[in-house]
Amino acid sequence: MVKTRKIPLRKSVVSGEIIDKRDLLRIVKNKEGQVFIDPTGKANGRGAYIKLDNQEALDAKKKKAFHRAFSMEVDQGFYDELIAYVDHKVKRRELGLE
Repeated sequence: MVKTRKIPLRKSVVSGEIIDKRDLLRIVKNKEGQVFIDPTGKANGRGAYIKLDNQEALDAKKKKAFHRAFSMEVDQGFYDELIAYVDHKVKRRELGLE
């Protein structure tokens, strides 16, 4: 008898979709108030997720999604870094490197 594993699901702060955790990117706010991308998904702090999708990253900047998720002002430069990171990850997935 094979036991089925539970698939961890998380909600995207931009679209509100509930998606498999492996298809999401975790953004973290730590105790010092720093907001950063967490590629491992295991960094300490409050996490918020967005889908690994170029349009979702652009919508996050437009809607200021992490301002609301973390109840603080997030630097516009962070959103630009996020858009570049997501674009890089999407291209790697398309090439089959991840």
